[in-house]
Amino acid sequence: MKRLSFILPVLILSAFILSFRAAAAGDIRVIINDTELVSDTGTYALGGNTYVPLRAFCTAMSADCRIDWDDKTRTASVSCDGLDISVCVYNNYVVANGRYLWMKNGVLIKNGRIHLPVRVLSECFGTNIAWSAASRIVSVSGGIKPITSGDKYYNSEDLLWLSRIISSESSGEPLSGQIAVGNVVLNRVACPDFPSTIKDVIFDTAGGVQFSPVANGTVYNEPTKSAVIAAKLVLDGAVVVSEALFFLNPDSATSFWITENRAFVADIGAHSFYL
Repeated sequence: MKRLSFILPVLILSAFILSFRAAAAGDIRVIINDTELVSDTGTYALGGNTYVPLRAFCTAMSADCRIDWDDKTRTASVSCDGLDISVCVYNNYVVANGRYLWMKNGVLIKNGRIHLPVRVLSECFGTNIAWSAASRIVSVSGGIKPITSGDKYYNSEDLLWLSRIISSESSGEPLSGQIAVGNVVLNRVACPDFPSTIKDVIFDTAGGVQFSPVANGTVYNEPTKSAVIAAKLVLDGAVVVSEALFFLNPDSATSFWITENRAFVADIGAHSFYL
């Protein structure tokens, strides 16, 4: 497998920098319930996603949408028909009714306007979305069906143990690194070679203790705020390492069975991930 290397800064890339990486998607049209989305900033393509202006999309969905801006925290808030959205320009995620939705390329700022991936906004509003490669049209259809709240969506036991193992394994790591640790746990849950629940994967002892925080007891510590966010993102589908089943910190590892027997995937933060 071709070796991939991720050089991750301590801070999340700013939306200002991202704005220079986006290309105008002038040939991509966005149709919302049979009406073309029109704005003075247009749509943009970034990382395989079509970005649309937050305000224009929300008001196209409902004229009653209220959109506020907190300049101190650089956060936009949307309130509309049972839906509450919060997006900070420095984060790679949107919070919608307590759900945490990952945006790999973060928020895009163009001409002073916040742009978000249209698929993420569609998920928030509960609409249908379709892409026609032939016509270069993104079609959004349906009325507002607000995304299920986090209180109802997240299984409390899964969230507890996933956030604990993320915190104890990767506290202080960048958010992408914490998500990657959570990916490994969920990848194991989906793999027939491992137990079928998050808690059972964490406490699996087949072949020995699988995670050092289980052995040293730190898995029982209160998880950090960022670990809880990472766990929610993972439970909502955020993926950084799609197939990795193993990871280790090469600077502190006492066994290198993984490096000698498993295929390398990526370095993220202090950890190396393997299939």
